[in-house]
Amino acid sequence: MSAAKSKTYSFKHALGSALAYWYTVFLGWTTRIYWFKTDEFLQLEKDGKNYIYAVWHNQQLFLLYPYKGQKIAPLISQSSDGEYIARLLPKFGMRAVRGSSSRGGARALIHLLQAAREGYHPMLTPDGPRGPIYQVQHGILFLAKKTGFPIIPVGTALSHKIKVGSWDKMRVPLPFGRTALTYGKAVYVTEETDMNAAAAELKAELDKATDHSEQFINRLPFDNTKG
Repeated sequence: MSAAKSKTYSFKHALGSALAYWYTVFLGWTTRIYWFKTDEFLQLEKDGKNYIYAVWHNQQLFLLYPYKGQKIAPLISQSSDGEYIARLLPKFGMRAVRGSSSRGGARALIHLLQAAREGYHPMLTPDGPRGPIYQVQHGILFLAKKTGFPIIPVGTALSHKIKVGSWDKMRVPLPFGRTALTYGKAVYVTEETDMNAAAAELKAELDKATDHSEQFINRLPFDNTKG
């Protein structure tokens, strides 16, 4: 890449992440947030235990503001679009770990393990970065097995949003709305765990948590056959 092209690329992402930051803050100020945490999760927090967050890929855009200031390390793709989010995360006190199951996976796992040792909570999208939508890939399960941390499923819903034409029908939040974050039952992965069974369990918990949020916010059931 030439110096001129690199400079333009860097400026584009710097400007885009700055605008995204202020839009995210504005969203946070104008959106009413409802939390539904399980007793199991609250006990993990009380005991100072670490855990891994799981959220469907198309639900991730509004999570920055609710989790601001918390020690979270999301896994962000190495794509150009991922660069915007990677630059945005530190503004909310989070650490970006670059990589995916298809690109930079081994290095990303090492960095996630390091972040976890430093007290950060890894956050992954089990159906990312390319889908299929609402299908759990085994990367998050492998991380849970390596760390011994439980996976905490989080299902969200937005009252005000736009769905874009990406593979996951990404939900872009709009201001002056409501959102709910519902926590599901923790999923544990050990050396003896059947990975396909664990994937099915995590999917069921994510779908159930998302359905609760959708029913609460939009009075509609969650359809896991669509985006």
